[in-house]
Amino acid sequence: MDIQNLISFCPVLTNLILNYFEGINRLNIQPPKLEYLNVAGDFEDIDLDAPNLKAAILFHYHKSKAYQSIQIAHDKERHVKKSLGSLSEIKTLGISGSFMKYLSKACILTKLPVVFTRLEDIYLTICFWDQRQVFTVCSLFQNAPRLKKLDMWSYPGSTWDQDQASIQELTLQMQTNHLITVSVNDFRGVDHEINFVAKLLSWEPALEEERIKWKGEMDCSMVLTRLLALPRVSPRAKVIVTF
Repeated sequence: MDIQNLISFCPVLTNLILNYFEGINRLNIQPPKLEYLNVAGDFEDIDLDAPNLKAAILFHYHKSKAYQSIQIAHDKERHVKKSLGSLSEIKTLGISGSFMKYLSKACILTKLPVVFTRLEDIYLTICFWDQRQVFTVCSLFQNAPRLKKLDMWSYPGSTWDQDQASIQELTLQMQTNHLITVSVNDFRGVDHEINFVAKLLSWEPALEEERIKWKGEMDCSMVLTRLLALPRVSPRAKVIVTF
């Protein structure tokens, strides 16, 4: 409550950084002139209303259990709107893996209830093992008509959600023509990662570069062969692998 009151009594606040905090169940951030936001902490829920926000970095601590504890089965759109609904003017968005889990609790939606009309850059950490997170990121950049750059950091998953089987039955359908550069960092060469790269190459007619930063310990020669043989819809698309 003290943090919320402090923010509310700063009507001309344009930059806000909240790092390394604990003990806040619901984080309310609603300054009318806020342009830059960096949040990194252990919170259970977030209510973000910042219509002039241009850049946001949203980071959950890994120990946060928000995505497990929040009950939103009957109000998924409201859950998403509270977190992202006011960000139609944002240009840069960064999301951690834990916050991606938080969003993916509701984002099996094929279309988000918000359009990011100015969003050009997305930076995120994603578990490609988790189909919910894959659908969430696809929903994000499908609703960003000006998106040009997508940077992702891959991390391995160890468990599957109970409804994972039903999610796998869905088919990802993308209609985009704006992404120019995609980067996948900490690439390990597993099927989940390769399948996502294949989808991007087959969806995106404007794609020029797909950069892959290798981290895997497996023999990469077979993986590289698969990557370079992937069909692509853009005649300019290049797959660049670095080690």
